[in-house]
Amino acid sequence: MTEILQSETAPAGLSADALHASLGDVSMESMNLLNQIADTHPRAVSFAAGRPYEGFYDVARLPEYLRVFCDHLRTERGMDEAEVARTLFQYGATKGIITSLVARSLAVDEGIEAGPGSVVVTVGCQEAMFLVLRALRADDREALLAPSPTYVGLTGAALLADLPVLPVRTRENGIDPDDLVERLRRARAGGMRVRACYVTPDFANPSGASMDLAARHRLLDIAAAEDLLLLEDNAYGLLGGTAGRLPTLKSLDRRRRVVYLGSFAKTCMPGARVGYVVADQRVTGGGTLLADELSKIKSMLTVNTSPIAQALIGGKLLSHGCSLAEANRRETEVYRRNLRQVLDGLARRLGNVPGVAWNAPAGGFFVVLTVPFTVDDGLLEYAARRHGVLFTPMHHFYGASAGFRQLRLSVSTLTPDRIEEGLDRLSALVTERLAEHGAAGGPVPGGGS
Repeated sequence: MTEILQSETAPAGLSADALHASLGDVSMESMNLLNQIADTHPRAVSFAAGRPYEGFYDVARLPEYLRVFCDHLRTERGMDEAEVARTLFQYGATKGIITSLVARSLAVDEGIEAGPGSVVVTVGCQEAMFLVLRALRADDREALLAPSPTYVGLTGAALLADLPVLPVRTRENGIDPDDLVERLRRARAGGMRVRACYVTPDFANPSGASMDLAARHRLLDIAAAEDLLLLEDNAYGLLGGTAGRLPTLKSLDRRRRVVYLGSFAKTCMPGARVGYVVADQRVTGGGTLLADELSKIKSMLTVNTSPIAQALIGGKLLSHGCSLAEANRRETEVYRRNLRQVLDGLARRLGNVPGVAWNAPAGGFFVVLTVPFTVDDGLLEYAARRHGVLFTPMHHFYGASAGFRQLRLSVSTLTPDRIEEGLDRLSALVTERLAEHGAAGGPVPGGGS
């Protein structure tokens, strides 16, 4: 009897094979791994996380933003006190309560004319990506094009949506249009249905690459000729260099080929977890917009995006005339300063070192450093433990298929003193590795002592 009772009350085991296949993919471990190493070595100088600058955070602004948004509800939308309270405390519309403000901001900052009905406010841009990919996957033939390397959040969303990602070569000025067409046609010839291509035209994560104006027009022409949607991610476009901003793909789009993915994480506050998607494509047969279809999925996924979080974002937008470029003037200067300092600092320390090179983005958060030795997760852990410096191995952005001699440096969060300290530590790591293994740099295990 005792044996029977023990058997009946024993905890059930789950086989990994019985869980969703995405959980076994190495890409799903990337963000957790980096967070774990950072938590284990809190005193390390971190060039790893692509977080916005924290120097201007002010808790006192939060109630101010709420007040501004509530005044907007009373004056511009004509709500009484009960309606204002209901708007903030209840679930609210699935598409969101700040769609008109998002549309206004896009018109002010980007010249994008988007009706509020084409906007879906999401739980961060990550949900926006998933909604779009889930909607586009009709059957097992579907596939998505994306630059290689690409943002790990896109890769993860595609895994969850059971949508294979086909890599497209990246050049110095962004995604390679010739390779895009070749891979698209090859995939279609093989029976796959490629519906969309993910692209970040401005200061891409992780490469920092930006597309020039001619490349943007060519990409739009390819999308029209090949019946392809472009999923434009513009998390960093407003945080650019001194040369002035180029128009987004969406603002240039006259044939509704662009689905625009937006985020308030870098330009407002990541803690609010508010993003959005502009999907003004007409869905034939139902008379709806793609945004309406996305809202159906969202209603069963997150129901709606927190009205309190939306109110904070809405209040910040209203406080700056719905211009996030204006709201981020101080932050943008910090990013420009930090980027210049990192590039100059690399030149002083490593400019004459054989086999070491880096790109020089015009703006954004990221610089990619190339070295003549293996950069893996073991080296990251060793760098944190022995040298007190963190970075992101680039292989995470290639799905662990390439990038093992590159690392990404994020310049966004550090002060000038910490940048200098971090570059000293990074230079010491590079010098040590080269001395131990030689500039030829064969496969080197990262977990050295």
